[in-house]
Amino acid sequence: MIESIKNFFENRLAKNDKEEAPNSIVSKVDLTCAALLIEVMNSDHELDEREHNEFMTVLQKSYNIAESDLEELTQLAKDEAHEATSLYQFTRLINDSYDYEQKVALIENMWRIAFSDERLNKYEDHLIRKVSELIYVSHSDFIKTKLKVKST
Repeated sequence: MIESIKNFFENRLAKNDKEEAPNSIVSKVDLTCAALLIEVMNSDHELDEREHNEFMTVLQKSYNIAESDLEELTQLAKDEAHEATSLYQFTRLINDSYDYEQKVALIENMWRIAFSDERLNKYEDHLIRKVSELIYVSHSDFIKTKLKVKST
């Protein structure tokens, strides 16, 4: 994971482990999903404004992430260079926390980011395929979500 983004998540998780108020807590799995969406944005080594807008829309609609955190995550995604990473630490949490339908929804959201700039890069496709395999989403559901998002 990009080091700054990883630090952001670790700081938020440490802070939120100490907080009591449920509406101020960013869940670990929400942050994990945000990290994977950032990886999709960075995988083609270009940050298109349409990707940024779709990222914000997906996070606001699908995950419990505060608006102030959304802005910081987006800035980190823009500022940091793409680095290779192991996805295991993130996909493990998703496997432990999500049911199958939630996993399929995550893959669909990843496709939304990838197609938001109206072109699919081979690195975006590869990353989504890899995550899909690691979280045990069937190939048919991987293809169905891809076609669903592509046709919208």
